[in-house]
Amino acid sequence: MVLSFTASEKQLRPDPRFGSRLVSKFINCLMWDGKKTAATRVFYDAIDEIHRKLGDKVDMLEVFETALDHVKPAVEIQSKRVGGATYQVPVRVEPKRQVALAIRWIIEAARAKKGRPMHLKLAEELMAAFRREGDAVTKRENVHKMADANKAFAHFAH
Repeated sequence: MVLSFTASEKQLRPDPRFGSRLVSKFINCLMWDGKKTAATRVFYDAIDEIHRKLGDKVDMLEVFETALDHVKPAVEIQSKRVGGATYQVPVRVEPKRQVALAIRWIIEAARAKKGRPMHLKLAEELMAAFRREGDAVTKRENVHKMADANKAFAHFAH
């Protein structure tokens, strides 16, 4: 997975375990109230849980990146006002926004599950996304269905 970073994102240091800026970005998005150590622990515990379930046969960074790839949307809906009417217009999603949406949807899906520690919920959601299942993938599919249903209004996109 190749990402382009803006000047401000180049300040983002790669995480210590995988050496990946994408993992650092995910941990930063996972962080609440500035508690980066806690967010880092949750992420690495989730990765360790996935490792326990899948074993040594797969690379954990590859599992994480594949899960994100399976959640990234190609199109999304934007409201566009034309005359007196508001149309839901499908628009292509920029690569940087695709990553941001995928991260957000996976974290939201994990937080929505109740009753278990966050690292277990996150591990479950990442594994589900890796298998093209789960709430985050469902969210992506719903966005794509909405865009497909409204493709008649695509000519309003500018």
